[in-house]
Amino acid sequence: MANKGGFKTQIGGQALIEGVMMRGPKVEAMAVRLPSGEIDVEKWDLKPAKWYRKTPFIRGPFNFVTSMVDGYKCLSKSADKSMQGVESEEPSKFEKWLTDKLGDKLMAVVMVIASILGVALALGLFLFLPALITKGISLVLPLSDFAKTCIEGVIKITVFVCYIGLTALLKDIRRTYEYHGAEHKTIACYEAGDELTVENVKKHCRFHPRCGTSFMFLVLFISIIVFSLFRVPWDNLALRVLIKLCVLPVIVSLAYEVIKLAGRYDNIFTKIVSAPGLWIQRLTTREPDDSQIECAIAAFVPCIPEEKGSDRW
Repeated sequence: MANKGGFKTQIGGQALIEGVMMRGPKVEAMAVRLPSGEIDVEKWDLKPAKWYRKTPFIRGPFNFVTSMVDGYKCLSKSADKSMQGVESEEPSKFEKWLTDKLGDKLMAVVMVIASILGVALALGLFLFLPALITKGISLVLPLSDFAKTCIEGVIKITVFVCYIGLTALLKDIRRTYEYHGAEHKTIACYEAGDELTVENVKKHCRFHPRCGTSFMFLVLFISIIVFSLFRVPWDNLALRVLIKLCVLPVIVSLAYEVIKLAGRYDNIFTKIVSAPGLWIQRLTTREPDDSQIECAIAAFVPCIPEEKGSDRW
């Protein structure tokens, strides 16, 4: 299936465990490679977006949270699907006890705990740790508040890049990054107007300006600018982290609008804005194989609207 080409589509996606999720204007779909070798495709209609998910400078935080929740659900579901029919180890006594006590609620409880731990890790790595290191440096070197903020921001970005680089060394994560590349290349193929075949998709670039990796970099970069303009106290690190958490929705909102512009237009401004994120995507994407591209195409096709061009920006 092809389009006339030369336009930017609203359809976006996410890499999953042995699969890809795609989200269109009205339909969301996920395709997972089962252990049998077959591709399991699941799709569902999306509810019309409320006003607060469509209004510029308000929609960012809401759409970010929605995409995180949807992405986590699809990730969990893809993990289950990719293990269908695979023999698992005998559960431990503790696992049996949890199953007996929680029953069907076990997976929901595990997801909540995992989410809490994930948020705690993110807060520690990207908010508290950079501030702590910067304050330690300021005890040795006399620094202005502006210099501290810049150093803190550089540490954040460094931690972010190092974290991504280290996770890329893990075999399972590396494979997920290959599906991430398949997702980007499929979207690029569609936007170029080429027919969605494996051979055509393989020709396209695995880097895309409208990507979660680029979005996270923009959040970190914009936070440096915001906290350089508005003084946040350094005397109390806990208070500093709390204030930054309160301002985070504003930063996310700004980053969301910038990433939307980068995905919609192709000019000198968007190229400059997109450049760092595209570079970091060299770590978060890998060249996919044919089977992974097949999954990405299978997830993408159901999201193409029947009304031609209605997925354009």
